[in-house]
Amino acid sequence: MNCIRKIIGILLLTIPMGYGYAQDLHFSQYFNSPLLVNPANTGFNPDYDYRLGGNYRTESTNVGNPYKTMSLWGDTKLFANRFENGWVGVGASLFRDQAGPGSLTNTSGFASVAYHQLLGYNSLLSGGFGLGFSSKRIDISKLSFDNQWNGKFFDASIPSNEPFAYSQTSYFDLQMGLNYAYFASENLYFNAGVSVMHINMPRESFFDPTVSDSRIQRRYTAFINSNIKVQNLWIVNPNLYVSKMGNAWETVIGFNANRDLSGDGLQQLILGLYYRNKDAVIPMIGYQVNDMRITVNYDATVSQLGSFNGTRGAYELSIVKSGVFPSSAGRGVKCPTVRF
Repeated sequence: MNCIRKIIGILLLTIPMGYGYAQDLHFSQYFNSPLLVNPANTGFNPDYDYRLGGNYRTESTNVGNPYKTMSLWGDTKLFANRFENGWVGVGASLFRDQAGPGSLTNTSGFASVAYHQLLGYNSLLSGGFGLGFSSKRIDISKLSFDNQWNGKFFDASIPSNEPFAYSQTSYFDLQMGLNYAYFASENLYFNAGVSVMHINMPRESFFDPTVSDSRIQRRYTAFINSNIKVQNLWIVNPNLYVSKMGNAWETVIGFNANRDLSGDGLQQLILGLYYRNKDAVIPMIGYQVNDMRITVNYDATVSQLGSFNGTRGAYELSIVKSGVFPSSAGRGVKCPTVRF
């Protein structure tokens, strides 16, 4: 365990000294955390007035301390009655991530706004902007370093000689994105989006600027998805997600399939299968009743990490509740959607 602790500790500490691309929060169910993916998703929910969501993820439970990531988020429409062919979306999200033996903790809050404009009868263009604040903290006393090895064990009484200046660092963060949706028919829908995170490249380091003035590199994300109704019983949702940060790439491809169980779409079985390139196979199952959707997935490790964690990957839970305000009852939807 001491060797594992040493390796994880060194990895966690070298990340802030570099560019930090490995620190961004992420969920396998990225489509159930829309504000984290793209601020232009804020308020993009044609059938409803608002959404509330929660996500929880725990991973690598066989290697050192588990990584735990949690989020709460919500968004709503504004001015839908004032703009004939568009609306404004506003939202907010709160994220918390804890990882490793040093209790590296990240707490972030974001606010986002987007404008959605209809283009003709079957297209929608959306643009969004987000502003966030992040605070990261680490408990240095829980970490061991190579020069504290006395030949038999790690001796905490030996000075580490690491140039720490802070145990906490904070910064503001900027992001922006664009979305385009095309509603070909009542049975076919297409959506694509791009976003840029960390536009201002904030400084993130536990060391003095004279030692390390590391900046978080910008993260570029693109996604494509579609809804296809099949024989009024299934709605199939193929997805492709690609993200680049520094030299790190993440690619996820797969699909969801919703099965109508009640004949009116109020109860649905959700099945899904995804693959994260060179990392994990991700089966998913869920259930939707009325306007609440609950989904769970398991990341089965297929990378070299599987030899260390016994192929045990991550578990993830997502809950999303959508709704309509009483004042909106009877108001028509401005753009078509694929529904049962």
